[in-house]
Amino acid sequence: MTPLRVLKFGGSSVGAADRLIRVTDLIARERALGPIAVVVSAMGDTTDWLIDAARVAAKGDVLAADPILDRVAGLAIDTSRGALRELLRRSSETDSASDPSDARAPHPDIPAHVTSLLLPLRQVLTGVALLRQCTPQTLDLVLSFGERLSASILAALLPLAGLPAVFVDARDWLVTDDRFGAALVDQDASHDRLAALRPGWGDVVAVHTGFLGATPDGRSTTLGRNGSDYTATLLASALRAAEVQIWTDVPGVMTGDPTILRDAYPIARMSYQEALELANFGARMFHPRTMVPLIERRIALRIRSTMDPDAEGTRIDERGAEAAGPTCVTSLEKLALLDLRWRRISHEAGVGARVLRALEQAGITVWMANQAAHGQAVAVVIPQESAEQASAAIDAELALERARGEVDSPGVRAPITLLTLVAERMDPRSAAAQFFRALGQVGVPVRAIAQGMSSRSISCAIDGGETALAVRTVHAAFNFAHEEISLLILGHGTVGAQLLAQIQQQQAALRKHHGIALRVVGLADRARALFEPQGLELGRWQAHLAEAPALASSDTLTALTPLLDRLRRLPAPVLVDCTAADGMGPVYAEAFARGIHVVSANKKPLTLGTGPDGQLRAAARSAHAAWRYETTVGASLPVIATLADLVRTGDRVHRVEGSFSGSLGYIAGEVMRGVPLSQAVRQARQRGYTEPHPRDDLSGLDVARKALILARELGLTLELAQIHVHPLVHSDLLAEDDLERFFTGLADYDSTFAASLAELKARGRVLRYLARIDLAPDTGEFRVRVGPIDVAPDHPAATLKGAEAFVAFTTERYEEYPLVVRGAGAGGAVTAAGVLADVLKIAQTLRGR
Repeated sequence: MTPLRVLKFGGSSVGAADRLIRVTDLIARERALGPIAVVVSAMGDTTDWLIDAARVAAKGDVLAADPILDRVAGLAIDTSRGALRELLRRSSETDSASDPSDARAPHPDIPAHVTSLLLPLRQVLTGVALLRQCTPQTLDLVLSFGERLSASILAALLPLAGLPAVFVDARDWLVTDDRFGAALVDQDASHDRLAALRPGWGDVVAVHTGFLGATPDGRSTTLGRNGSDYTATLLASALRAAEVQIWTDVPGVMTGDPTILRDAYPIARMSYQEALELANFGARMFHPRTMVPLIERRIALRIRSTMDPDAEGTRIDERGAEAAGPTCVTSLEKLALLDLRWRRISHEAGVGARVLRALEQAGITVWMANQAAHGQAVAVVIPQESAEQASAAIDAELALERARGEVDSPGVRAPITLLTLVAERMDPRSAAAQFFRALGQVGVPVRAIAQGMSSRSISCAIDGGETALAVRTVHAAFNFAHEEISLLILGHGTVGAQLLAQIQQQQAALRKHHGIALRVVGLADRARALFEPQGLELGRWQAHLAEAPALASSDTLTALTPLLDRLRRLPAPVLVDCTAADGMGPVYAEAFARGIHVVSANKKPLTLGTGPDGQLRAAARSAHAAWRYETTVGASLPVIATLADLVRTGDRVHRVEGSFSGSLGYIAGEVMRGVPLSQAVRQARQRGYTEPHPRDDLSGLDVARKALILARELGLTLELAQIHVHPLVHSDLLAEDDLERFFTGLADYDSTFAASLAELKARGRVLRYLARIDLAPDTGEFRVRVGPIDVAPDHPAATLKGAEAFVAFTTERYEEYPLVVRGAGAGGAVTAAGVLADVLKIAQTLRGR
């Protein structure tokens, strides 16, 4: 026999006609799979309206309560009429020969039913108005009408969907004590009553009121927070059901607050203990009482969405998820932190206990409490609205100590949010470190900390204004869905534009296959800047940037600092420099100081004096921030990474030789084919191979910078001025700033250059522009040279094609056959690909923490 299941529907699920129809459809679908019982809450805002009606009646104004009850009646009638019309329409379509008014199931007279049911309520409120008092017992009776309305209406509609049903008032079987508003259940007595009632229902669908109970002598009670869920689990326990399904408007227990996290997603499985942990930290979906009947009977609980009934939702049972790791991050807001400090060294026991006792006696909920080991400080997190009352209760408890000047009144900080990471099997060796490191990297101050021995949760109190940032940061740090990387890109020229295009093209694949979400949150050039924390629309960045406000200052550091302040507040912030601008060193320093990682395609910050260069590297290390700059030498070729691996593994480098410039390699190849120099340079610039002004390439300065970067990777103390640099053309040609006049002068030089090239060819040599770093490891002597060199046809550089670059490393291990790295060495696309690779390496490093 198929085991029974209990389905519970919340008030929002039955608060409109279309939703009520959806519920009847779901009940029909689930009933086809096996026997079910249904628990339902009051429609929409009915419970709040009933509280309002009782409140105004208690002031003696029963006439003011009538319009509120009319609102309750109107919602019930309008909702049920709309559902009734749809059910009758369906019935007529299945039997075209019959008139809708002659449907097989009797048509319930909903208005008459609502009017009849609410008549006793109007009489109760008249009594409340006469007495000018609404006791907790009376309020429970008033509230009972909400569930009685919704459950009786649903039971009346189900037969029209082909499902015989019976309305069950839970007050007939759910026995409680007389703690009105939050009654305690007598499970044994309730089970006995239910066992006596059940045979009378037969095989029809029993629709029970949620939230309600009754004392042994028949007085109405309510079960308090999550009362309808509790009714469902109690019913399941008594009927020995296989599963409880809570149908709501969310797809399950989410990994975080979906109003904060765009990428929050439903958890497939979790354990009872995880659910209890969530309940302890204020998750509205759970209450410890709700879980107890399930745990006792080992009944599974499934959270499902009425909006997506085919989704599996979240299953909660004894086993939980198979894999260990965090489940979700929660944020309980609108709290206050009370901090009490002892003025003298004291080992007196019980101070913390006295504080907690005072708060308990005052009826104040304590969400978190901790006490310093020496007993001189106590901190508690409580609801913000209770802060004043809590301070007064603590002052009263410690009045003697205050009179002796041993303790001050509690300090109050508000608003506070309690941020919690929950997991069934959390690694205590790394989870806490990762949790707090992630918060620290984005500058979220932690005000108090708590972690239980079970390691099922880590909690901290943070300032309320940091809630969204903290939730996003922790959610990303623990890879609930993917590693989110926040990029601020400087420059949108040849490399920057290609990078934006590649990110747009690869975003979906990176998210799907690698769990990495690249989000370009900012874009800036010399004049304007865009910043959108949720991510820019990359398909229209040009139009958006053109409409963006101008930068507040012409000074680069001053203009970019506000953007860095905003970037640091986002998960895994990365500054990407695709410019060739001067003065970026201070910008990098400010980025590192804020814990921002840097990816640079700009060589200039790496070729500052040894003092500033060392300071930047120290700043990155101090901030534990990554600084990656692979593309500054050889575009996307792994030149720096290869050299770093050689050095780290203890190899001794004797020579580094290479064509570091794809642009000069292309120019050299073209002129060797007979193309005039000026035309070859213009072609290289048009292809995006050169720097914005080709003189930086022709002067050899660009190659010298690359040689300097590699020399410093080798640990050499070297300044740019110490490199012997010979330009490809006469130095007088390089003084011209204007590009067209520069190319005119270059054209005049074509014949001179061609004559020298003819002589070189006559000797059977090949023109290449190379850099050489020669070292004597035993003496520490070294020499760095950059310039045009004629090489033999069998030299590795002689066979380079187009913008191809190569680097040869001669070392102790690679002495006879140097280690060669060769490939495309210039171009916006390949350089952008190298920049993207550096970004992804940072992402992979962060995921590995």
